[in-house]
Amino acid sequence: MDSAAAARATAAVPSIPRDDEGPVFREPWEAQAFAMALTLHERGLFTWSEWAAALADQIKRAQAEGDPDTGETYYRHWLATLEYLVAEKGVTTTATLHRYRDAWDHAADRTPHGKPIELRPEDFSG
Repeated sequence: MDSAAAARATAAVPSIPRDDEGPVFREPWEAQAFAMALTLHERGLFTWSEWAAALADQIKRAQAEGDPDTGETYYRHWLATLEYLVAEKGVTTTATLHRYRDAWDHAADRTPHGKPIELRPEDFSG
């Protein structure tokens, strides 16, 4: 991960969990979601102020629906914001995002624990 880009992101979005060395993550997928947002920002898809506003809206919606805001769901909100913005900006559609999410769920369900998950064409059919 580009440490300079991560530093710019943590400066622009104050809610990012961090320590003295930069952003911190509880699980690998959180770092991957963070890196995707960094890449899309660097490519000009959104500004950090757009991101912060969309993330704040996502968190407010989740809290209104009962999220206890303990910090454990922060990157779930981050991912939902990422999905919202790529659909809003026309990179993909919400339907395509859901189609791939469902396919990955299907692939994960058929994959034995500890084995790599491989997405196959049949994962999209059911």
